[in-house]
Amino acid sequence: MLQYWSVRILLVCAVVFILQSVFEPLTDELALVSGDALSRPWTLVTSMFAHSGFNHLFYNMFALFLFGLILERIIGGRNFLLIYFSAGLLGSLATLPLYTASLGASGAIFGVTGALAVLRPRMVVYVSYVPMPMILAAFVWAAIDLVGLFVPSGIANAAHLAGLAVGVAAGLYLREKYGEPTLPRRNLPKVPEEKMRTWENRWLIGRRA
Repeated sequence: MLQYWSVRILLVCAVVFILQSVFEPLTDELALVSGDALSRPWTLVTSMFAHSGFNHLFYNMFALFLFGLILERIIGGRNFLLIYFSAGLLGSLATLPLYTASLGASGAIFGVTGALAVLRPRMVVYVSYVPMPMILAAFVWAAIDLVGLFVPSGIANAAHLAGLAVGVAAGLYLREKYGEPTLPRRNLPKVPEEKMRTWENRWLIGRRA
């Protein structure tokens, strides 16, 4: 399992959370503070590895383990990393004008789900215990985050939407090579032309009124 980048990132986030619990000032050092983004640009990335609490970490890492492994097995480690960090970075940038501070891997993980929604749209997932195709789930999650932009939720919904957009764009780019396989056409036996003519003469021409 450790050969997968998704699992490695999960372990790094878990270790960082333990360090956050032991050294409380570390969270402030890793978090993205909008007013300090120009002077501390590295926090656009470091904030992707820090989380505000155990539940925040658990749900993000559960989604990363579940969806990240599937996507990485489909498109390979290099493409997975490009999507993950591009979505996470754009997610961080999207928070700057809307929130005073943010942290978490949600933007990057939404990039993963966005790519899967394009590459495996019929894959069944559960949203609040309701089974639905991945493409529909992506629309539901996007709708929830759109509402969250206007209704205070304590969640960086803009990061989710930005990450999702990156994932969808990447999925569309990769779909021709890695998209969901279509059902193969049945190779029907070819009827020789001679037999076809015999059939026509016997059953069509010979029975005209």
